[in-house]
Amino acid sequence: MEVQVAPLRAWDDFFPGSDRFALPDLKDISKWNNRVVSNLLYYQTNYLMVAAGLISIVGFLSPLNMLIGGTVVVLVFLGFVWMSHNKDILRKMKKQYPTTFVLAIMLSSYFLISYLGDVMVFMFGITLPLLLMFVHASLRLRNIQNKLQNKMEGIGLKKTPMGFILDALEQQEDSINKLADYISKVKE
Repeated sequence: MEVQVAPLRAWDDFFPGSDRFALPDLKDISKWNNRVVSNLLYYQTNYLMVAAGLISIVGFLSPLNMLIGGTVVVLVFLGFVWMSHNKDILRKMKKQYPTTFVLAIMLSSYFLISYLGDVMVFMFGITLPLLLMFVHASLRLRNIQNKLQNKMEGIGLKKTPMGFILDALEQQEDSINKLADYISKVKE
């Protein structure tokens, strides 16, 4: 399947006034997770642009440490994903507690980077963009177009880079399974 880059969303759609933002319902973690996943898919190109800007600034100020930090985070992420596919306990943790899984990756990366290089580069160049993405995805209310685009991604009509990352974190299987169940019920 060919990877498609999601379109860059207009700034007024990405970051409008406070009327399009609300605190998530902390009592309903699955609904909050659904909002985050939907927004990560829908605004992925905008997030990439913001992250690229921050990474570029930090990379310009400290290029070697940024390269080391980025390499460590990618290797730790790939290691955790590989281990979660081979160890049932990690697979269950990744599925049930995706935030804990990502925090474990970030903490492991932090300790390796503190051993190898500059921790502040890690904090501002890697962690800050991820934190900004998570906060925006948590607070941004979804719209109809957002939901429609995510359904297309979920049923496999298109595949984007963020879709691959979320698949590695096993955060899209529920949507696909729910849609498959719905289609099978409609056929009956």
